[in-house]
Amino acid sequence: MRHLMSPLDFTVEELDKLFDLANDIEKNPSKYAHSCDGKTLATCFYEPSTRTRLSFEAAMINLGGSVLGFSSANASSAAKGESVSDTIRTISCYSDICAMRHPKEGAPMVAAAKSGIPVINAGDGGHQHPTQTLTDLLTIRSLKGRLNNFTIGLCGDLKFGRTVHSLINALIRYDNISFIFISPEELRIPDYITEKLKELNIPYEEVIRLEDVMPNLDLLYMTRVQRERFFNEEDYIRLKDFYILNKDKMALAKDDMLVLHPLPRVNEISVEVDDDPRAAYFRQVQYGVYVRMALILTLLEIEV
Repeated sequence: MRHLMSPLDFTVEELDKLFDLANDIEKNPSKYAHSCDGKTLATCFYEPSTRTRLSFEAAMINLGGSVLGFSSANASSAAKGESVSDTIRTISCYSDICAMRHPKEGAPMVAAAKSGIPVINAGDGGHQHPTQTLTDLLTIRSLKGRLNNFTIGLCGDLKFGRTVHSLINALIRYDNISFIFISPEELRIPDYITEKLKELNIPYEEVIRLEDVMPNLDLLYMTRVQRERFFNEEDYIRLKDFYILNKDKMALAKDDMLVLHPLPRVNEISVEVDDDPRAAYFRQVQYGVYVRMALILTLLEIEV
C-alpha cells in the first residue's frame, strides 16, 4: 500500500507515467468513467477548502466512485477530542482511499502510519501541498510541452506558501530551471530552500519589484498573502496588496509566458488579466481534476 505525503514520493519517471495517464483521461474521459465503480473516497478536511476538496470529489465521481467525509474539524469527532490516528482507523473501515487536509504539519503522515487505506496529503499547515504541486507540474507540462529549460518567477507570500515550497522542491529535479523569487522582505523564501539551491548550483535571484523581472519569465506563479498564516492582523493588512498583477505589468511579459495561481485569489491578480490568453489559472484548476483522477487510480492500483 502506498501513500502520497510529498511530491518527492514519486520519482520523475513515475510522475511522467502519472501525467501521461492524466492526459489520457483528459482526452478519453469515457474510458475511465466506471474504473472506480464500488470504490469510496473519504475527504477528511480539518481546514476549509473549496478547490482541493471539490476537485478530489469530482475526480472520484468522474471515475464512477462515491465520496464521504467532512469539510471542517468542527464537523468531525475532532471537536470531541478524537485523535487523527483514531479517525483514520475508523475511516479505513468505510472507504478505500482518503484525502486529508490538516492545519498541523505532519498530521497526514501520522494518519498514514495508522491507516489501512492509502492516504493522500491534501495540505498540512505551511508544510506541503503535493496534489497542488502535481497539478502545477501537469499544467506546465501540458501547456508548455516540457518540465525543463525555463525561468519561473514565484511572487507574493514565499515564506508561508506551502504550494511554493512544494513546487520548488519538485522542479529542482528537472534540468535547466532558474528561479526568481519576488516578495517583500517580510515574506522572503525560507533560508533552507535557498541553501538547498546553492548546494545544487541551481540559479536563483531574489527581488522585490515584479516589474523588473517580468520580461525574463517563462512562467509566473502568483500567490495569495494568506491571512490565516499571520499572527498579526496589522502585518497582514500592510502586505496583502503588495503585488497586483494587471494589464500594464502583463504588457512587459513574453508573448508565451504563462500565469499560474493555486487559488483562491484575493487582489493579487486583477480580473482584467483573466481574458489574457496567458492567464492559465482556471485551466490549472481543470488539470487538478485530471491529475487527482490519475493519482486515485495509481494508488488504488487500478489499470484501465
